[in-house]
Amino acid sequence: MPDEDDLNPPPDDINLWLEDVEGPEALAWVRERNAETVAALTGGERFAALRDGIRAVLDADDRIPMIAWHGERVYNLWKDAGHPRGLWRRTTLESYRGDTPDWQTVLDLDALAEAEGENWVWQGATYLRTGPLGGEHRCLVALSRGGADASVVREFDLDALEFVKDGFELPEAKSSVSWIDADTVFVGTDTGPGSMTSSGYPRQVRAWRRGTAVADAPVVFEGSPDDVSVRATSDPSVDGRRAIVRQATDFFNARRYLLVDGALTELDVPEDAGVDIHREWLLVRVRTDWPVAGVTHPAGTLLITRLESYLSGDRTLTPLFTPDPHTSLSYAQWTRTGLILVLLADVRSRLELLSFADGEWRRQVLGTELGQTDVWTTNQDTDEQYLLLSSGFTLPPTLRHGVLGSAEGPTILKQGPPYFETDGIETRQFFATSADGTQVPYFVVGRPGAGPGPTLLSGYGGFEVSRVPAYNSIIGRGWLARGGTYVVANIRGGGEYGPAWHRAALRDRRPRAYEDFAAVAGDLVERGITTREQLGAEGGSNGGLLMGVMLTRYPELFGAIVCAVPLLDMRRYHLLLAGASWMAEYGDPDNPDDWAYLSLFSPYQNVRDGVPYPPTLITTSTRDDRVHPGHARKMVARLREHGKNVTYYENIEGGHGGAADNAQLAFKWALAFEFLWRTLAP
Repeated sequence: MPDEDDLNPPPDDINLWLEDVEGPEALAWVRERNAETVAALTGGERFAALRDGIRAVLDADDRIPMIAWHGERVYNLWKDAGHPRGLWRRTTLESYRGDTPDWQTVLDLDALAEAEGENWVWQGATYLRTGPLGGEHRCLVALSRGGADASVVREFDLDALEFVKDGFELPEAKSSVSWIDADTVFVGTDTGPGSMTSSGYPRQVRAWRRGTAVADAPVVFEGSPDDVSVRATSDPSVDGRRAIVRQATDFFNARRYLLVDGALTELDVPEDAGVDIHREWLLVRVRTDWPVAGVTHPAGTLLITRLESYLSGDRTLTPLFTPDPHTSLSYAQWTRTGLILVLLADVRSRLELLSFADGEWRRQVLGTELGQTDVWTTNQDTDEQYLLLSSGFTLPPTLRHGVLGSAEGPTILKQGPPYFETDGIETRQFFATSADGTQVPYFVVGRPGAGPGPTLLSGYGGFEVSRVPAYNSIIGRGWLARGGTYVVANIRGGGEYGPAWHRAALRDRRPRAYEDFAAVAGDLVERGITTREQLGAEGGSNGGLLMGVMLTRYPELFGAIVCAVPLLDMRRYHLLLAGASWMAEYGDPDNPDDWAYLSLFSPYQNVRDGVPYPPTLITTSTRDDRVHPGHARKMVARLREHGKNVTYYENIEGGHGGAADNAQLAFKWALAFEFLWRTLAP
């Protein structure tokens, strides 16, 4: 157990000044560290080759232009060397099928940024899907400065291809918007004191009518200051005005309300369940065992019923999926009248296409011959079309088009080229035994029989996020093609085996995730794939916390650590930016019982003298308004105070992704690879 000083830490954190994100002293410190890193890592030919090789694949003209449906057209945001911020463009699906689609530019982000003197980064568009304008006519475009989560929202005319003068417009904030009709939107945004939660997200939902001030719009729902967020989403899948209000009481629990013509009805469903309403259906994904109407549905089950029947008190629920020890539901995606289930069987995907006919759900199973496959998008407002994206660690992406209910399976629409040499590279799956005996799967991508060599181990282990095989041209170019071995660990805390796999590392059980990752590291050495000196580890965000724990708790297992946009000071994380929203995952540091276990692994509080740490690279972004850059800054300062070998780079732009464009992304990854190659294969 921690001693009394650990449970009652002194208030005078000497590095607290580094939490001043844009403070002159803090930025001067950042510039000094950046200059040191640039001087140390970027001077050689290898760095230039890494950077240029990564940039080449990011900007390659033969990439698959990924699309989203809206109305009769498909839309794409395209970035390349000539358009680093991006071209938002559109074409028809028929044209898209060809080798040279007839693209129409909708908005040139680079031209807009230059004209307005802003470093705009695309954050997406919310389309008007109902009402008298209907179709493709209007959308709300979100643009952020430098890639932050907070964005400016502006109404855009998709006929005139210009922003709407005196249209809907919101200043920079972490806003949520959803169309009600052509002249009204649901909005949650910062309208002054009391409008945002302690996590920095909207607390209120307003019905905002065109031509009025957003602060004067009537509040249709208001949550608690301690909620994570509140938002309303219009449902265009049925006639009439229907919306869902989601009051997130913490990261994993929410109360849902059906809003019809101004009347609110709370849905009687478990607060920790996943809930979706589409047309006449209510879909519930159970995260903990749910006893209802004499039946207990196990965690991970997907249930469906007719909404009207459920509202009338009928609790007859039809299971569409029930998990087993090896198989879990990753997610479900609607078409207009059907449903596609994406399952994971020992972290390998399997798809089931469900159609409703003659009073029952019929399914077609797509096997694993497509590779790791996800639903990229569907045309759920209009028809049964869907797009599937398949890839693997060494399998370039393939985009397939299908129609649910068709006798024919999905056909290839676009196929990406390989961006690195894969001869001799294989993907294998192994299982490591964790400290409590749990079998933890992991994938090894490399050349079998080559003997121990430089190996990069990656992981995440949180928030029920699954790490699945996928083609990564950056890892391919910068690591695999140069002889390295790449490993992905499917540790607890993720969603690879459903909700139970996540809960196994929740709050006070968090160390299970760290024990899993350490077990994989040890197993790699025991199998002769690598040595301790040649083993590097990499992770970002919650994975950055994982890296911080590996550094301070398991330093003897690794030859190098790369830690990106990390969460590291678990004593103050809930006070910084969106940190309060993650207390359901980690715990409340102000609660002595929670701090008792948090203090045992919080990296910032566990830096120790006399312990040899592996060389470490820590990176973040000044514009990250999700995980505060103070975590990274303070950790670097503390490691330096203790004489540890730490390198630091902070990108000024980039938000939580760490980079705002392809040039910045290539530079950031080149730094990481150069650091790793120098450290693991000098």
